[in-house]
Amino acid sequence: MVAARGDARYGWPVIIVVSGPGGAGKGTVVAAWRQRNPALYVNRSWTTRDRRPGEAEDAYVFATPEEFQARIDADGFLEWVDFLDYRQGSPVPDPPDGHDVVFEIDVYGAMAVKDKFPDALCIYLEAPSREVQRQRLVGRGDTAERVEQRVARAEEEAAAAADLEAILVINHDVDDTVDQIESLVEVHRATIEA
Repeated sequence: MVAARGDARYGWPVIIVVSGPGGAGKGTVVAAWRQRNPALYVNRSWTTRDRRPGEAEDAYVFATPEEFQARIDADGFLEWVDFLDYRQGSPVPDPPDGHDVVFEIDVYGAMAVKDKFPDALCIYLEAPSREVQRQRLVGRGDTAERVEQRVARAEEEAAAAADLEAILVINHDVDDTVDQIESLVEVHRATIEA
């Protein structure tokens, strides 16, 4: 299934993919952006991992392995992956007409979405440094082992984002990052409407 921008079957003006390694601040940035712009449709990923302490209940659709497998069997994901010791995936979106669609996913999911929706705007979020990334991961409750797994994987993800030609945004400050993303979306909107 490939839908062009503005396809009447979907009714969304722009598809935006925000990817980045763990600790880049994807969830925080997308939540702040959504607060500014309630008309954004955030396509919530599914995951089989447990909810982290303090993590919002709607950060993901937290599913059992059986529920996740049933969704796979029903062809209900655009993409899904086994990640470290759990599964995560992006469901087929069902936005209200006229809403921009935001995917908050890893870079490999971004590749799958871009393959299905070539007009998607891909943004790759990074922490200012690997040390800041480590601090953010520790701050959200990741174990020391998980922190090192995510930091090691970050270099591989950055290379994949470069291959995808995703636009790099360094997340120094959430409000500034949202400002940058909003500007990128408006430029992209003008480009695909031209």
